[in-house]
Amino acid sequence: MKAGGDGSSRSPLARRIAVAVVGGTVTLGGIAMIVLPGPALIVIPLGLSILATEFPWARRYLRKCRTAATRWKEKIVTRAKGRSAGKTAVRSLGAPSVTAPARAYARRRGIRDGSDD
Repeated sequence: MKAGGDGSSRSPLARRIAVAVVGGTVTLGGIAMIVLPGPALIVIPLGLSILATEFPWARRYLRKCRTAATRWKEKIVTRAKGRSAGKTAVRSLGAPSVTAPARAYARRRGIRDGSDD
């Protein structure tokens, strides 16, 4: 008698092997994307999630990834709250690119800013 379509004919070993191959391939692809173009920070946890369905060690690594991501997010949010929008713009664009047009405008208008002395 043939096995039904409920998946009961598959052995647990075959499932573990399939999960290992698929999850391992996705994870290795994500690791390669660290140096190659691609969304490594999305693909690596995806591969670990696949592996975590069968392997406890992958669950531990996935938990570490989540903890690290939460810490990074909190650190970024804390830094962003500490800066005003103006300071952030100056730092991201670079002070010379922001101040040079303002100084040129002030010179044309005859306004002294004290830096020309």
